[in-house]
Amino acid sequence: MEGRQWRSTIAAAQAGDRRALDELVEGWLPLVYNIVGRALNGHADVDDVVQETMLRAVDNLDTLRDPDSFRSWLVAIAMRQIRDRARRRTADHLDDHDAHGAADFAELTVLRLQLEGQRKEVAEAVRWLDGEDRQLLSLWWLEVAGELTRRELAAAVGVSRQHAAVRVQRMKARLETARGIVRALDASCSDLGRVTAHWSGQPDSVWRKRIARHIRGCARCDGHGRPDEVVPAERLLVGLALVPVPVGFTLSLAFGGKTAVAATTATASVSWSAKVIGALTKPAVAVTASATMVAGGAYVVTQPPGDGPTQAAPTALSTARGPAPPEPRIPSRSASPSSSPSPSASPSPKKEKEKEPKTLYGTVVDVADRAPDPDTPPAALPRRPESGITSSGGPRTAMNHRGDNVTFTGRGYVLVRWQILPQYRPGGLVMPAWTGLEGKLFHVASGGGLRMDDPTSADGRTSSMGGPDTGYTVLPEGTQQMWQNEYFYLDGTVTLTQNERGADYNITVAPSTWDAVTEDITIGPDRGAIRFGLVRDDGKDSAPVPQYVTRERPADAATVPQRSEV
Repeated sequence: MEGRQWRSTIAAAQAGDRRALDELVEGWLPLVYNIVGRALNGHADVDDVVQETMLRAVDNLDTLRDPDSFRSWLVAIAMRQIRDRARRRTADHLDDHDAHGAADFAELTVLRLQLEGQRKEVAEAVRWLDGEDRQLLSLWWLEVAGELTRRELAAAVGVSRQHAAVRVQRMKARLETARGIVRALDASCSDLGRVTAHWSGQPDSVWRKRIARHIRGCARCDGHGRPDEVVPAERLLVGLALVPVPVGFTLSLAFGGKTAVAATTATASVSWSAKVIGALTKPAVAVTASATMVAGGAYVVTQPPGDGPTQAAPTALSTARGPAPPEPRIPSRSASPSSSPSPSASPSPKKEKEKEPKTLYGTVVDVADRAPDPDTPPAALPRRPESGITSSGGPRTAMNHRGDNVTFTGRGYVLVRWQILPQYRPGGLVMPAWTGLEGKLFHVASGGGLRMDDPTSADGRTSSMGGPDTGYTVLPEGTQQMWQNEYFYLDGTVTLTQNERGADYNITVAPSTWDAVTEDITIGPDRGAIRFGLVRDDGKDSAPVPQYVTRERPADAATVPQRSEV
C-alpha cells in the first residue's frame, strides 16, 4: 500500500471531496488497526487508540504537504497515540494483565490469518514481549510483510535508520527467546510443569524470566526445536496479509459532541454523507462521523456542507514591528487598534448609555485583535481585590492531555501559560474551556514577552505556532490569538479543561497576583522580549470575558461554544 498510489485521492480529500475522504479512511484503517492491535496486543484500549489516530489524521489532513508521505505520516500519528496512551497509564501501573478479557491480538492473528506451525508460534510469542518491543514489532512485522519501508519504520519510532536497525535486532533476539518459551510450554517438560505450577497462564515479564531461566538449564526444553529447524521470523512473515478489521468494529469519531450517523447493514454499507442528522456547528477541525464497520463495509468522514477545509496555515505572521495583517471580521464586533488596551471598540457614550443592559457582565467576550507595536508599553492594569486563589492542582499544574482539568476558587489572578507543539502535531487547535463558572471571570492581560504568532526565525516564516518545516498550528476562525502568558481574574469558582483534539499543545496554570502580572507585561523588547504585554482589563464589568466559558458543566468541555455569554 504505497502512499504515492493514493496521491490523487489524498489531494481530492484535502480539497473537500467527501467520496475521496471516504475511500482514504476506509483504505487505511486496516493498517492503523494492525499497528495499534499488535502494539497493545488486543488490549481494550485498541479501539480508542485507533479512533484517536484516525481522528487526528482527518483533523490534520490539510497540513500534509506531500501526499507521497501520507503513509509514514499516518504511521507516525499512530505510534504517537500509542506512546501517549502508555504515558497516561503509567500511573495506573499498566502491565500485561490489563489485557485479560480483551481480544488477544495474537489469537486474532492466528485465527483470522489461519496460521499454523512456526508462523503461529511467532504470533503467540508476541504475548511475551514488553510493550516497547510490541510497539516496534508492530512496525517491523508490517515492514517484513511489505506494508512499510525501513525509512518509515525509523520515522515512526523517531530514530535514524541505523539506530532503528540496532533496535530491531535487539527486539528480534527477545522475540526468539519468546518463541523458545512458546515451544517449551508445548514440550510437556515435567520440570517446567513444576516451575509453572502456580502460573495463571497470563504472560508477563516475571514469568518470562523464570521460564527463560529454566529453558537455559534444561536440555529437553533448550533442545526442543533445534536452531537448524527454526525458521527466522522474517521469513515466516513475508507475504502475510493484514489482519482484517473485525466485523462489528465500531468507529465513533465525534467532534464537539456533534455526531453524524452512518447507516450500515449486514450486506451493504451506506455513505453517511447523505444521512447527516441535524445542523452541525462549524468546527475548529474536521467533523467526523460515527459508523459501524461491517465486513467489506465503508464509512466516511467529512465536514458539514458549505464548510471549506480547516483554516489554512498562515501566510504571514505578526511582525516584530507594527501590527499583524487584519484578523477575520466578526459580525457586530470590530478589531481594536494595535495600541488599544481593549479588544473591543467602544461605542459613543450616548449609544453606550442607551444600549447598555442593567447587568453588563458576561455580554462582552474577546474578539480577534491585532498585536500592538512591540515598543508600546501597556496601559495600567486596574487593581482588583485579591484574597487569594486556591487550585485543585496545587501551586502549579501542567495540563498536557485532553481532559486534564483544574478547578480554581477564590478572588484573584490566574496564569495560563501556553506551549504550542507543531513539531509533534500541527493542524487545527481546539481551545481549552472554562466550565462550571460561579461568580465572575475576566480576561485581564496578556504577557510573556510575545504573542505566539510572533516570528522567531530570521525570514519571519516561523513562530511558536509553527513554520514551513513543521506545519502550522491553526486557531479556530475568530479565536483570540494567545500570548505566551494569559492572565485572568476570578471572583468565584471555575474549572479549566485542556481540550487537545488536533494540534498538540500544553498549558501550565497557576494562581498569580496583580504584582506578578504587572511585572510580566511591562517587560519589553529592551529587556530581551519581542514586545510589551497588553492590558485588556478596564476595571469594570465590560472587561473581556474569556471566549470559551460557561456556567454549565458539560460532559465534554470541548463542546463549549466559542462566543459564550455568561
